[in-house]
Amino acid sequence: MELAYIPSPSRGVIHLGPIPLRGYAFCIILGVFVAVWLGNKRWIARGGRAGTVADIAVWAVPFGLVGGRLYHVITDYELYFSEGRDWVDAFKIWEGGLGIWGAIALGALGAWIGCRRRGIPLPAYADAVAPGIALAQALGRWGNWFNQELYGRRTDVPWALEITSSTDGRVPGTYHPTFLYESLWCIGVALLVIWADRRFKMGHGRAFALYVAAYCAGRFWVEYMRVDDAHHILGLRLNNWTALLVFLLAVTYIVVSAKKRPGREAVVEPGAADGDPGGASADEKAETDAGTEDGTTSEADGEAGTEAKSPLGTEAKSEPEAKADSEDAVEDAEESRDEAESARKG
Repeated sequence: MELAYIPSPSRGVIHLGPIPLRGYAFCIILGVFVAVWLGNKRWIARGGRAGTVADIAVWAVPFGLVGGRLYHVITDYELYFSEGRDWVDAFKIWEGGLGIWGAIALGALGAWIGCRRRGIPLPAYADAVAPGIALAQALGRWGNWFNQELYGRRTDVPWALEITSSTDGRVPGTYHPTFLYESLWCIGVALLVIWADRRFKMGHGRAFALYVAAYCAGRFWVEYMRVDDAHHILGLRLNNWTALLVFLLAVTYIVVSAKKRPGREAVVEPGAADGDPGGASADEKAETDAGTEDGTTSEADGEAGTEAKSPLGTEAKSEPEAKADSEDAVEDAEESRDEAESARKG
């Protein structure tokens, strides 16, 4: 008899009238908000504008959700396309099933599109949002708790997870809460990246690569504990091999990047340091600059025309004024001559 355990929710959805509130979706949404909030603070600290992280997230998040779902469906295709299964379930993302590898890959593509539109270097953006992504994963893993999924081997430790559902091959009992292990690990990864970035001034994508490497290290041992069905290669689960490969790539990037581009970017967002409100895409800025240049040229032409009409500038005088000045000069000359003659006679 277990003296203590983590209970599982009896259901993963609450209905407010006709509106279903699903625990899995709530955790994902909460994670996105935390990632954007922390990423925005870090981006401003690096010299970027407030709101830029959220604007680019509009591209990155949808791409990430699609990528995460695609990875899950492709690697676990038998859950949706084997005999007796309904392929429509592949679109029911609220029931769980997002692969972080696909989410990061396509999410990076969406972020690249957003960064390119604003003239921002993707590595700098990735460094800013890296700890926030780790925290988003930490929160998102609690969605697995609502769905009673992704648990480990049977155990009777005090923090064991109680599984009560018997659907989809589940066997009620107490198991290692691998969702909790990974959630805590991701929090540690976020703190590690924040500390290392402050200590070593990591730039050019190295803070993001550190997040990737640290996450993969934890994912490897957490994945090894899981007992849900998965494809195996040479005795290891597919995600173990993926974590190992991505870990090596991330470490290689850190080493090579540090040698080729030491330090961090001096400017992460063009115009932000000058107080330019920004927010426009690169094309819109080009059009604005062209319009400003045309206006400046027209103004210069106008000034040149004014100078051409009055070459003497403000010193130019009318003809009557010039004639009067000439007569005064003649009178002054005559008076001077009379005074000189009087002085000689005297």
